[in-house]
Amino acid sequence: MKLAIFDLDGTLVNSLADIAEATNYAMRILGFPEHELSEFNYLVGDGVAKLIERALPVENQDKFDEALSLYNNYYNKNYTVKTYIYDGIEKMLNTLKEKGFELAVASNKTHEFTENVISYYFGDELFTEVFGKSEGNPVKPSPAIVDNIMDKLNISKENTVMIGDTCIDIKTGKNAGIKTIGCLWGFRTLEELVNAGADYIADKPLDIVKYLCE
Repeated sequence: MKLAIFDLDGTLVNSLADIAEATNYAMRILGFPEHELSEFNYLVGDGVAKLIERALPVENQDKFDEALSLYNNYYNKNYTVKTYIYDGIEKMLNTLKEKGFELAVASNKTHEFTENVISYYFGDELFTEVFGKSEGNPVKPSPAIVDNIMDKLNISKENTVMIGDTCIDIKTGKNAGIKTIGCLWGFRTLEELVNAGADYIADKPLDIVKYLCE
């Protein structure tokens, strides 16, 4: 293995509380019911558009654009308030880097926010490529974002692994024809990752080093 591609939210950082705050701010301003933090484990994962669609009442989807704008404005100013790096992530990433791995990020988070979060929490040197959702491009589980990273780095499918905490990440890896590692410290369950067909399951971040280097 030469290239490790990571999901962001729920894999590298726990951003759920900040995402929830931004979403509930939009709901509150528009006069709609807010959501419990635990609900966001399944509201997130498919990009911000789906998040807002799911958060809005079914009969109020006409408020989508307004809700999305409110979310983006709030999140842009508050994405570091409660978000934190999971324990063991930095040691795992630095170990892989020392062993010669290329590290990349493939997220369904908006590209601008993905870059901002990575830069703020990890700096600009650790990851060779960072990609989020951009206009006109499909979100995961489409393999497009992963294919783009492999093409840019000229690294084959056989030498690449996709690492994430949801079935979306595992399906992305499967669709791209690469190995996958499911992470248990994120937003979803062991059952979901196993059912999605994860090749490996990591209980803790350093398990990733074990799978890739031993």
